[in-house]
Amino acid sequence: MNAEPVSVPEATELSDAHPRVEGTPPGSRDEQFAAFVAAVGPYLLRVALLLAGNRGHAEDLVQTTFERTYRSWDRAQRADARAYARKVLVNLRIDRWRGTRREVLTSPDALPEHTVAGHADAVDERNEVIRALAVLPLAQRRVVVLRHLLDLTESETARELGISVGSVKSHNARALARLRTLITEGGQ
Repeated sequence: MNAEPVSVPEATELSDAHPRVEGTPPGSRDEQFAAFVAAVGPYLLRVALLLAGNRGHAEDLVQTTFERTYRSWDRAQRADARAYARKVLVNLRIDRWRGTRREVLTSPDALPEHTVAGHADAVDERNEVIRALAVLPLAQRRVVVLRHLLDLTESETARELGISVGSVKSHNARALARLRTLITEGGQ
């Protein structure tokens, strides 16, 4: 399976600085949803890239997320539509993890040769983190992505995943210890 290199944005790019859809924009249901897609599409793609590790899979996840969110648009708007869509995305990814259990992530060897050295190093480092995340058990991986890459609090992460705050803390501590080992020793 040939996959293109995964370029994942910095964690700071995933914070609340991204546009949120506040309130309900004027217009029809379709116009409201189109405005929502324009506002949160890039954010959801970045989240999907972190969860999937492959741009093609990430784009499929986002498309399916938008389809499901549109079908439940009234319910999504009553809550926080962005959080609703993110939860749909995470659940879709969980379903795919359960279905496949294993995926091949992009290796650093797949990077184009004409890449500027500094950019290539940054992509290599990001790919190393993504490969290390892929080694983690599913529950730990989800907690790390939500807590550290999406900057959710422990209670928000617990609510998003339907687990206790104590489980979030436990999964997080174990995952970070394992990631440190994987990245410093290269023992993937």
